[in-house]
Amino acid sequence: MTDRGMAEGEATRGERLMRRGLVAAGLVVIVACVGGAAQCAAAQTERERAHCARVGDDDRTRPLRSELVADARRLFEIGPDLSAAFVATSTVTRCMNGKVWLCYVGANLACGKADVSYSASAAAFCRQNPNSASVPMSATGHATVYSWKCIGTKATIDQQFERVDPRGFVAENWKELR
Repeated sequence: MTDRGMAEGEATRGERLMRRGLVAAGLVVIVACVGGAAQCAAAQTERERAHCARVGDDDRTRPLRSELVADARRLFEIGPDLSAAFVATSTVTRCMNGKVWLCYVGANLACGKADVSYSASAAAFCRQNPNSASVPMSATGHATVYSWKCIGTKATIDQQFERVDPRGFVAENWKELR
């Protein structure tokens, strides 16, 4: 017995209800998937939406479920020339404000949290290249939201060129699943 007066391994009423809810959501997905691919994809989308509605904010990026590839193609205007497998491995999801958000890596887009910190690599670049009008992204990395310049040997922010969302990700790289 535990200090809650329950035998070890015995679930609380809330835990049992949560399990039932997850089982019910899984059964809805299974039944919908028996009905066809379009219904299956819609059920998976609803499952993803239900997860985000439940957790609110979750900054962990997760791989795109194969059933959501059509949604990723639509949101990011990805043509049929790229395989579904490529789209799935190049797209991630996360939850923000109870909604599902997708990011397609595409051409060097950063899907992780934005780098809003002082760039040690920009500082190193400026020590080696004093008074440089700009610091290349090969030195700062693609996650930075700033363009940098060198004033003497000191790295200085020239301008902020990316907007950061409330959770710290580059806003333009993420699209809400609607």
